[in-house]
This record gives sequence, C-alpha cells and structure tokens, in this order.
Amino acid sequence: MDKKTRQRLGEIRAAIKKYGFDEILGQTAKSKIRNRDDDNAHGLLLDDEVPLKLRLMLQELGTTFIKLGQLLSTRPDIVGEKIADELANLQDDNPAISYNQVKKIVESELNGNIDELFEDFSHEHLATASIGQVHEARLNTGERVAVKVQKEGITDKIDLDIRIMKYVANRADKLNANLRKLNLPGIMDEFDRSIHKEIDYNNEFMNMQRIELNFEDNPEIHIPETYSNYCSSKVLTMEFIDGTKLNDVYASESEEFDKKLLAKNVLDSYLQQLFIDGFFHGDPHPGNIMILDNNVLCYLDLGMMGFFDEEFKKNLSELMILFVDQDIDGLINQLMYMDILDYDIDTRTLKRDLNDLFGRYFGVELNRFNGVLEELLKLMQEYGVVLPNEFVTMARGLSMVEAIAENLDPDIDVFASIKPIARQVAKQRLSPKKYLKGKKSNLILYEHMIQALPKLLTRTIHKIDNEELQFKFEVDITDKVSIVALISALIIGSSVVSFGPMVFDMPLISLIGYIIAIILSIIGIKRYVLK
Repeated sequence: MDKKTRQRLGEIRAAIKKYGFDEILGQTAKSKIRNRDDDNAHGLLLDDEVPLKLRLMLQELGTTFIKLGQLLSTRPDIVGEKIADELANLQDDNPAISYNQVKKIVESELNGNIDELFEDFSHEHLATASIGQVHEARLNTGERVAVKVQKEGITDKIDLDIRIMKYVANRADKLNANLRKLNLPGIMDEFDRSIHKEIDYNNEFMNMQRIELNFEDNPEIHIPETYSNYCSSKVLTMEFIDGTKLNDVYASESEEFDKKLLAKNVLDSYLQQLFIDGFFHGDPHPGNIMILDNNVLCYLDLGMMGFFDEEFKKNLSELMILFVDQDIDGLINQLMYMDILDYDIDTRTLKRDLNDLFGRYFGVELNRFNGVLEELLKLMQEYGVVLPNEFVTMARGLSMVEAIAENLDPDIDVFASIKPIARQVAKQRLSPKKYLKGKKSNLILYEHMIQALPKLLTRTIHKIDNEELQFKFEVDITDKVSIVALISALIIGSSVVSFGPMVFDMPLISLIGYIIAIILSIIGIKRYVLK
C-alpha cells in the first residue's frame, strides 16, 4: 500500500469513527458470539440519526463519496426511504478552478491553442460542480457553445477512493451479517461503473448523439447539438441553450407557454424513451429540462442514461399494463417471470399488501401514480427484494416526469398516455413479425443446434448406459407409474405446441420436449426393464 493510499484510508477511517459507523463496519469475530439482542451495530442501523450522520460523513469525505450518496439516494429499495431522502440533500463541494487551469486542460485535450480553437472563450464559468465546470464560448464558425471541462486530477482521486471503498465494503460484508443483505460489494461495482461513465465525457457525447437520433422526427423535442471536433474524454462542447427554466414556466401566466401541450409532450417523450427506444434520461428533474421558443422541450445533462434490452422492455410494458389494470395476481406472476421476485415468496401476504397499496392510492379511478411507485419500491424492500438498477431508475424518472406534467397541467391523465404505448409494445411479443424479424439472426444458431442434436443424444445415451449421468428431480420418480406419467405429459405437451421457431417442420419447443421424453424413456427401460 503506497503512502497516498494509506493517507486517504486514514482520513476515511477517521471520518467513519467520527460519525460512529466504526461500530457497524468494524465488527469482529466477537460479535458473532454475542447475543443478537445485544448487538450494538444492529441498534445503530436502526438509529434515527443514522441518515443525517451518513450524509454529513459522505459530504465531508468529498466528491467520490458525495456521488456514492447521490446514487444511493435513488435506491430506497436498498437503503430505505429515510436514508434515501436524507442523501437526496447531498450537495457537491464545488470550488471553481481558474481560467488558466481550464485553458491548460482544453489545449491539452483538443491539441491546439484556445485562442485559435475558439473565436471567444469566457474567462468566467457559467456553472461548476465537483467533477467539472462549464464556460460559454463561440466557435470560429460563429456558433454559440457551452464547453464542459473536467477538473484536473479528478479521475485519480476517484479511482483511489473507489479502491478503498471496495476494500471497506468487502470487509463489512464479511464481518457484519446485518450489512450482508445490502450486498455492499455489489453496490460498489454498480457505483464504479456509474461514476466512470459520468467522468468520461465521450460517453455523454454518444448519449446525446443517440437520443438526438431517436427524436429526429419530433420537432417538439430538442437535444443540444454536439461538436465532435471539440470533444474528448475531458472536454464536451455542445450548443448553448438559452431557454426558460421549468420553475419559471410553472409560475408564468403568459400565453407564450402552452402548459397543457408541454405536459403532454414531456410525458409522451419520456414514455417513448422507456417503452419504444429503451434508452432514457436517468435524472429528468426540472433543472435538466428547458423550454425553448414555440414550446419546444430541451433535455439537458445526458451523462447518465438508462438502458433496457428488447426483452426487458417488453416485459416492462406487460408489467405496466397489469399495474394500470390493478391485476395483482398478474403483477406478481410477471415480477416472478422477470426474476424480480423469487418463486418461494409468500404470495398470500404479498397479495394482501399490494391490495392495501392499490386501495390507498387508486380508489375507484386510476389516472396517475401519486407516489405509488415509491411505495411499491418500499414494499419490495420489506420483502428483501433487490430490484434491478434500471428498474429503480425508470420508476424514479417516471415519478419525476409525472410531477412535471402535473405541475404544468393538474388535470392530466397519466395512464391515458401509458396504456396505449405499453399495449403497443406488449403486442409485439405475440406478433408473427417478431419471429420473422429474428429469423435471420437466429438461423445460424438453429442450424448449429440441429447439427449438434444427434451427437448430443448419442453422448447422453452413452453416459446413461455407463451410469455416468444422474438426474435429480424435486418430485419422486422412483416408481414406474411416475416415470410413465412424466413421459406421457412431455409427449402430449410437445404434440400440442404449435408456435415458435420451426425445426424439421416442428416447433423447436416440441423437439426439445421429445428429446427429454426419449432420455427419460431410456432411463426407465434401463432401470425397470433390463434389470
């Protein structure tokens, strides 16, 4: 361990001790033999002052820890509502760097003299944060731009802190059973990926390019233009946005702003990001949305985006339909199908709790969330469910967008917008076009599977014959009747399947069922006929 690491570790240990968290993180083998009722660490975890102490400690430790706290503030399903709410109050310590430092970074990153690269570059910053700061400038071609410059040395500081954080997280996970359920090493891995995306401005540049393409046919949504020749991993040059802040639009009585149209557009554009594009703004709070002339919405700060693959996007659409329809049985089954809920969960109690939740928030008429998503996340936490990060980001973002839409138009019906778009995406799962679209990409895979089947079947039979292969079933199949019944069910089930990709003029699912039935038949013959 080098001197710099030892020094920083000492600072972190001192802060942990100062705020009383050493008793939680520093558990030793002695705690394992203490009576659980006497476990001071467990009591500390329930201390009402923990959220405040945690926020103050993270703020004192600086940029990396503040960013970690901000991430945890979006995960009430992991840290609980009280801690999440308190961490939402974290503020960056934002000392500005001098123009000379900015000039040095820009010239190094863009390989040129700042006076030659830009027609004009303001010496005063527009805004500053812990990682970077923004200056107004003008390109030689006349465009007015905003230049975001990353502060020097910030990457090294973050990397050092993350190494220490991972060490502390792994130690706490091993030594404290009460913290183990939080999966601190997993949180640190997620944070590591998240913050390195944020400090690489190439990532934000690509995000802006992609979302601009997604809205290229929508004149009511604007994404700032980026200038690739003036961008690097530490410098991001984009169109200067001169618009009206949402808070000013809320308070305005001017006819310049069509608030009902703006409410519809902000909601519809975010639903498109979620359900159509599968690529969405991770933090759409009012400060990250500006209103331009002619009621055009402009999304800002696109460093952190969420992403859904095609399968998750369709599953989410079906989940949202069940949610809107208040179909609790379907909702539970869908959450299980998505591997969010375990199949051994107490569904009877969960169903009761969900009924209470829907009853409290929705009553007779359902037209908006009104905090129900946050309550759903809290309920999942009570059942020990750690939700996928993108799911939580989506829920948080959708709640923010709904609040924006309601402030603009108190009469807006959120679910009137959600249901048709969710149904449209969900129907694609049942559409024959889905299989035709995937046919080319899966053709090689199916061909390889077909070619491998004879060899695989031969090897399996050989292993069964030499007693090298054993099967373990949860049900008792030690008697002839059970095996016959299982084989019969497989054959009948495989025979009635009529959908899915075709192999040898039969559905692939049927072929797999027949192969399993053949293998079980061989086991039965060997066990009960030949012996």
